[in-house]
Amino acid sequence: MAETARPTHPLTTDEAWAFTAERASATTFFFDFDGVLSPVTEDPDASQPVPEVLGVLERLAESVARVAIVSARPVSFLRSRFETLGNVDLHGLYGLEVWHDGQVVTEPAALDFVPTMADLADSARAELPAEILVEFKRLSVALHYRTAPDHARTVERWAHEQAERLGLRIQHGRMVVELKPPVDQDKGMVITEGVRNAGCAWYFGDDMSDVKAFDALRAREAVDPAFFGMAVAVANPETGAEVSSAADLTLESPHAVAAFLTEGLRRF
Repeated sequence: MAETARPTHPLTTDEAWAFTAERASATTFFFDFDGVLSPVTEDPDASQPVPEVLGVLERLAESVARVAIVSARPVSFLRSRFETLGNVDLHGLYGLEVWHDGQVVTEPAALDFVPTMADLADSARAELPAEILVEFKRLSVALHYRTAPDHARTVERWAHEQAERLGLRIQHGRMVVELKPPVDQDKGMVITEGVRNAGCAWYFGDDMSDVKAFDALRAREAVDPAFFGMAVAVANPETGAEVSSAADLTLESPHAVAAFLTEGLRRF
C-alpha cells in the first residue's frame, strides 16, 4: 500500500497521526519537561511528571525510533524523574548535557564556567530579595520570581548586569531568568541535529525557548520534502498565546499531553 503523502500545514490531528504511524521507525518525539510532562511548581525541586507520563513514554519508546526530553533542567534532575525509562534520551541545560546509552556527555566549552556559576549563585542569594529562588544548575543559574512577581524588574536588571559583567547569556522563561555560558547551544540546535536523519518528528513545548525547536522542525521541512514535523504547544497563562501561535496544535495541560499520546498510540 502506498504511503500517505506528507500532510500540509494546517492539518488535522488524524492526518498527523496517520503519517506518523506509517513512519514510526523513522520518527522521533521530543518533549520539554516543565509545563509539558510536569505541572510548573513554585519549588522547582518539587516538580514531578504526571503519573500517566512514565507509562505512555515507555510505550511510545517501544513504538518509534526515538524519544527524547529536551529541558533546561540538568541531566541529574531528569534522571531522577525518569530513571525507570531505559530508552529515553535526556538533553539537559538546553543541550549542554546529554544522557544517551548510559553516559552523560557535557559540552566541553561550558565546563570552564562551573566556578563562575557557583559564585554567581552565591551572589544572587546575597544580593537579591529573599523571596527570589536561586537555582544553581552547575552550568547555569536560574532566578525564579514566581512567588514574588513584584520583583520581576529587579531580577531582570540584576541578571542583565551580571551577564554584561561576566560575559554570560540570558534565557527568559516562565517567571524565571536564567544566566548561562556564552556557548552556542539551545533547544533549536538540539532539534536540528536530532532530526538530521529522521523522517518525522514531534516537539511538545510550553515556553519561549521551545519556539526555537518549533522553528527547527519548520526549517527541516523546508529543505526536505519527505520530512514531517509537528509542533505542539501546551497552554499556560504566562507564555501560552505566543507559544501556541507558533505551534500546529495546542493541548491544555501535562495530563492532556499524556491522554493525547495514549490516544495516538492506538494508531500504531
